[in-house]
Amino acid sequence: MNKTKLELEYIINTSPIILFNCLTTASGLSEWFCDDVNLKDDKFTFFWDGSEETAVLKSIRKGESVKFKWEEDEDENTFFEMTIRIDDLTKEVALIVTDFFEGENEEEELRLLWDNNIHKLKQAIGG
Repeated sequence: MNKTKLELEYIINTSPIILFNCLTTASGLSEWFCDDVNLKDDKFTFFWDGSEETAVLKSIRKGESVKFKWEEDEDENTFFEMTIRIDDLTKEVALIVTDFFEGENEEEELRLLWDNNIHKLKQAIGG
């Protein structure tokens, strides 16, 4: 089954430097994305309530974005990416999340998952 790309945008009231740290470091990710993270080379192992998944760091643009690929995902064209965008006029900081889902019922579930994660992120950084 083909996967469908989903792009979500969240306004985050914090500096891009703080936000980038939360997206790219084990300590930053464990504050909002998962319970714990182990990092070895370019592999991030994420832990949630007794389960774990490993993602490979595919790319990182300092201060701008980070892209991961789940190891178990056989579809080479899927990933999840978090990009920081700063509005030129208002200087508002936005986080753009790109992820993929399959099946009609999974879009809403994926949206809720990211909404909850971003809520935790905002609490962790006070944004």
